[in-house]
Amino acid sequence: MTLLETRGLSKSFGGVHAVAGLDLTVSQGEVLGLIGPNGAGKTTVFNLLSGFLTPDAGEVRFRDRSLRGLRPHTICALGLARTFQIVRPFPRLSVLDNVVIGALGRHAVAARAREHARAVVERVGLGAKAGQAAAGLTLAERKRLELARALATEPTLLLLDEVMAGLNPTEISGVVALVGEIHRGGVSILLIEHNMRAVMALSHRIVVLNFGETVAEGAPAAIANHPRVVEAYLGEEYVHAAPPH
Repeated sequence: MTLLETRGLSKSFGGVHAVAGLDLTVSQGEVLGLIGPNGAGKTTVFNLLSGFLTPDAGEVRFRDRSLRGLRPHTICALGLARTFQIVRPFPRLSVLDNVVIGALGRHAVAARAREHARAVVERVGLGAKAGQAAAGLTLAERKRLELARALATEPTLLLLDEVMAGLNPTEISGVVALVGEIHRGGVSILLIEHNMRAVMALSHRIVVLNFGETVAEGAPAAIANHPRVVEAYLGEEYVHAAPPH
């Protein structure tokens, strides 16, 4: 079943075509990786899907409903949530209270929202830091908090924008395991990530963007050896270093 679909999605800034006629689908239960070099249009796609930008042309449908003209909070309430590449929690609020804000969008009763938020905080591995101000978290912990804030809205589809950027290999492994657990819990995922080993480990299918257009699409093993992908993005050194599939 198709959960999210775009048709002819386009967005320009001045004379720059950030996204050019993008056709994209995410199926229910899928983890779709969206990769490409810096400036390929990946985050612009997320901004269009989540209502932070209005497309110049094309359509976004989520659960067979058009999202055109809907505000971000309305799209989130429909079950499409996202994280942001630059993590900005409320620094003076506790970890738990940051997540309660997300939970209130789904649970109007404060006590129920707090109960749900506490479960999400535990789920992402921040239970011991629940009462600590977000300002005191490490980068890896802030990334987990960003995930928790999105999860607290109880999404059907979660858009993850570079949740592993800036992390060391051990921290990346932990986030890969967490994202896998979230997916197994019934959440479909659209993932932007530059760490190719993580993308290959998590994704059922990968779409490659370059200059706002799709240059390749397929299973991880096929993408890793696709000539245009190697040329535009991965580089020969990745092919030689990549583990066999």
